[in-house]
Amino acid sequence: MPDYYLAQLNIAQARAPMDSPELADFVANIERINTLAERSDGFIWRMVDEEEQDTSALNHFGQNLLINLSLWRDVAALRAFVYDSEHISIMRRRKEWFIALPEAAMVLWWVPSDRRPSLTEAAAKLSLLRAEGPKPQAFSFRNAFPPPE
Repeated sequence: MPDYYLAQLNIAQARAPMDSPELADFVANIERINTLAERSDGFIWRMVDEEEQDTSALNHFGQNLLINLSLWRDVAALRAFVYDSEHISIMRRRKEWFIALPEAAMVLWWVPSDRRPSLTEAAAKLSLLRAEGPKPQAFSFRNAFPPPE
């Protein structure tokens, strides 16, 4: 087992409530895309509602906020899922369903392989990236850092 896994948080501000007709096509694809992620090479874990009910750490990002928090073997594995799988078809349609955020909506960081990140930690990493730009503690695909030595 590696010493570190890549954590990723992405948030999306929905244009409407999840049960609205405007988001029906997106909602209809959630299970399919989550299953695709879970079957992807390098996927380790993703937060599901039952694991962490307290989303208060992210409430300041707005209403109708979708949160995805997961762990991956490395940057290459996550990148392959995001850009080289059927996930890309959903990403291409994101403007239909989501409001573009003025700041970073995704952050990556390394976590020891024996633990899972919390929403509080993830919110802090996103805030760090937004405030200080990419660094080893919080980065993006474009400015990725290797795991700690």
